[in-house]
Order: sequence, then structure tokens, then C-alpha cells
Amino acid sequence: MSSILIVDDEAPARDRLRRMLEKLPAYVIVGEAATGNQAMDAIIDLQPDIVLLDISMPGMDGMSLARALQRGGVQPAIIFCTAFQNQALDAFEAEAVDYLVKPVRAERLSQALERARRYIGDRANSEVEYLRSTVGGKVLLTPIHRVICLMAEDKYTTVLHEKGKTVIDDSLTVLEQRFPDAFFRIHRNALVSRRHVRGLERSPEGHAVVVLSGTDERPEVSRRNVSALRKLLVEL
Repeated sequence: MSSILIVDDEAPARDRLRRMLEKLPAYVIVGEAATGNQAMDAIIDLQPDIVLLDISMPGMDGMSLARALQRGGVQPAIIFCTAFQNQALDAFEAEAVDYLVKPVRAERLSQALERARRYIGDRANSEVEYLRSTVGGKVLLTPIHRVICLMAEDKYTTVLHEKGKTVIDDSLTVLEQRFPDAFFRIHRNALVSRRHVRGLERSPEGHAVVVLSGTDERPEVSRRNVSALRKLLVEL
């Protein structure tokens, strides 16, 4: 059974979609949202397989939300349900699986949902783990498997990932406890991705540093963590 989140700022539109979905036993509605920001929170909390998404909404619109999910590698199947007929190209560039024009017909909705089921494939029950940050008022979702290194700086944590850098509020301690299989402690101020660790070197200053794939940066390894890192490298 595939889970669905309905996103539309108009209650009658949400009600109409809900009534049509309730007649389809292969799907379950896990939540509703009236704005893009509410939808982002719901996607993080509920991890729906499919999102029925309006475009014109207050605040973050549907297209901006879809692009934020696309940049972050978060991939629920997006089906746009909109009154606009001229944004289909933008929708498919944002990797939507279908584009429905209101009023949505039951037969057309059923076809779009079947296309979404094919899109999600065996990922229907999988869990996507990622970090959330806000950059210039835009939400960025970074999948855990793309994170290379986490470094504590002042009151924030810098996330070095495969496409650049961002900043989050979570502490290293919280992240280490939340993702014990993903990260390895090399210093009180740094965690590194286990899947990106490639070696151990000496810096020109004589400090132990870790070699990571995907970046030229070489975070310092504290003396007490050198032995544990060597053991990790043997096990990789």
C-alpha cells in the first residue's frame, strides 16, 4: 500500500482528492497540508511515497517545494494537481511523475497514481534519511549518504557534502547518536562519513589528518582517535 500526502491551500480541493482516493484500496492518505512549508514538515515527519501537490500556494509554492526536494535528493513521487495548464515543462524538469489539471478526473488520477507506483518501485517502504538546513530562505535537504564531514564551528555545525557546504543547528553529539552507522568521530569538533573515509596522512605541520573522497579537505584527527581510525580503515 502506498502512502499519500495531499497538499493544496484550498480545503474543497483537498476534500475532492480525498474522496477519490478513499475509493482506491491500494493507497492510504497519511496527511494533508495547506502550504509549502507545512508540506515540507509533513514530508520530513511522514515520509509519504506520493505527494499530490498544488502549485499556487502562499509562501513556498508547489514548484519551489518540488525543486527543494529535487536538490536534496528526497524523492517521493510528485504529482502536480493544479489549475495552471502552462507549467507542465517546469513540473517535469522538477522530476514530477505526472501533471493533472483541475478539476482532476478520477480516471486520470488513477493513471497518475499507477505511474507513481512504478516510479517509486521497491522504494515504497524505504526510509530516506537526510539533514535539513535553510539557505537564503530556501530549505535544503541533504541526504545522509551524500554527507562527507560534519564540523562544529561556534554554535553551528558545518555540513560538507558532495555538492558543497551548508550549516545546521544540530550538535555533533546529537548527529552521532542519531546516525551511529553513518559517521565516525575523529575529533571533538568533527565527524566523518564512514563511506567517504579513504586513508590517514600526516599534514605538513605533523598532525594526523583523514583523507576523504569527494573533497580536498583533510580534517585533523585527534591523537586518541588515530588508533580507532586505523582500525576502521582495516575493516573497510
